[in-house]
Formats: sequence, structure tokens, C-alpha cells
Amino acid sequence: MYRAIAKNKRNTVFIIILFVIIIGFLGFALSFLMGGDPLTVTIGTVIGAGIFTAIQYFAASRQALSMSGAIEIQKSDNPRLYRIVENLSITTGTPMPKVYIVNDPAPNAFATGRDPEHAAVAATTGILELLDDAELEGVMAHEMGHVQNYDIRVSMIVFGLVVAVGFISDIALRFTLFGGRGNNNNSNPIMIVVGLAALVISPLVAAAVQASISRQREYLADATGALTTRHPDALASALQKLSDYSRPMKKQNSTMAHMWISDPTKPGIVDRLFSTHPPLAERVKRLGEIGGGF
Repeated sequence: MYRAIAKNKRNTVFIIILFVIIIGFLGFALSFLMGGDPLTVTIGTVIGAGIFTAIQYFAASRQALSMSGAIEIQKSDNPRLYRIVENLSITTGTPMPKVYIVNDPAPNAFATGRDPEHAAVAATTGILELLDDAELEGVMAHEMGHVQNYDIRVSMIVFGLVVAVGFISDIALRFTLFGGRGNNNNSNPIMIVVGLAALVISPLVAAAVQASISRQREYLADATGALTTRHPDALASALQKLSDYSRPMKKQNSTMAHMWISDPTKPGIVDRLFSTHPPLAERVKRLGEIGGGF
């Protein structure tokens, strides 16, 4: 487990480097589409994206909670959920996170924050109604696993960088298609085509990186939750119910889809290629194998 935490911290550095390369590539493409010195535009884009990501790192948690419509509760508001999280906090030795409820019939839950001292966990009203106590404990142990493993920090970094890449690409494409190219008529047409391709492809690469990271995190959090409760069958049962009663969330946002325990969207064929979640059936199967090991 400690190796997994150390790996997550190393991954944070690798992810930042990878996204700096993607954003630098975007800046280089922008210089051919809009004109200007390539080195200056590239460095300016990377610095601007870095400032944006730093702001996101500290603000994204509140942003995610706000986008989901989560409302913070105290023990008196929902003693069942609060006590389960409180007991898990004591068991794992992690600080008590803030507890939130999302008023949504879709069964789901997520954790957010930049470290265990600034963490929050949220559950929907749908999941509170659907699961029994043991299953709900398994789900919240999974979310606390994200906190223990520092997955929430990785999520915040990825969240901020994916938004930055999408924002830069979107603005650049609009500027290029609606007048920006007129300022750079002397550019090589081939480089303009390459630049446009970069603006289209970069968000897809960013989404693929986000999906790859998220899938592995979900498996690890499942194993952590099972180890915490010593009851993997309860989490497996909960995941099976999430699969059987899955429905899209009322408030959907693709940039925070990777934070939920179950995909909050109803993806099409193309979207499934970039799914941030492994199949629930595979996760249930793995938990069954873990249960056999106890």
C-alpha cells in the first residue's frame, strides 16, 4: 500500500511533465496559426497554463463540489452516512473529511481534495437509498481509499490540466476559424494544417491520459476499501447494484467524471473508448478474488 502511495506521488510529477509537453506542443502550434515567435508563444502558453493549473489545484475541489450540487452535512443531518465515514476515518487513521450529500437519484459517490487534511467525500441520495449499511461502508471505504492513496491529489492535477488543455484548444480553434489566421498569411500552409490538427488531437490525448490514470486508481481504491473493511463481498455487492441500477446524473460534467465511483454519464461508443472507469463486472470479479484471499 505504501508503495502504491509513493507511486501515486511519482505519477503526479510524471503527469505534470506529460501535460507540460502537450501544452508546449499546443503553444508551438498556436505560433503557426496566429503568428509570433514560436519560442515566445510556447513559453507564454506553458506559463499561462501553469498559473491556471496552480489556481485550479487549490480551487478545483470546491469547484467539483459546486458543479455536482453537493451540500455539506453534519452528523445530525444524516447520522448513518456521517458515522460510517467517521468510523472509517478512525480505522484508517486519516483526518475526518468533510461529508457532503448530492441530491440526485443516480447511485454514486466521489472523493475530492488535495490531500487527507483537505479532503471531502460525497454520496448521492440515490446511493443512500439503494445500499444497505455494509454496502455503503464498502463504497465509502473505497472513497476513503482515494484519500489514503493520494488519488485525490492526482485527480485535482489531472482535472486542472485537462481543463487547461481544453480551454486553450477551444479558444485557439475559435480564434483561428473566425479571423485569427488572417494575421498570419505568410505561414506555411502545411504547418497551419499541422497546427489545426494539434488543436484537435491534444484534448483527445489529454482525455486518454485522464482515462488511463483513472482506471488504475479505481482498481487500487477497490482493493484499499476491501482491506479497510475486511469485507470485499459488501463492496462487490454494492458495485453490482450500481451496475444494475445505473443511471446518468442530473448534473453531468465530463471534466470531473473520473472522480465518481461509477461513470456519471451515459457514454456512446466513442465516449467508451475514453471511459475513465473500468467495467463494473471486472471490478466485481477482482473483489471476488480478493475475498477468496482473506
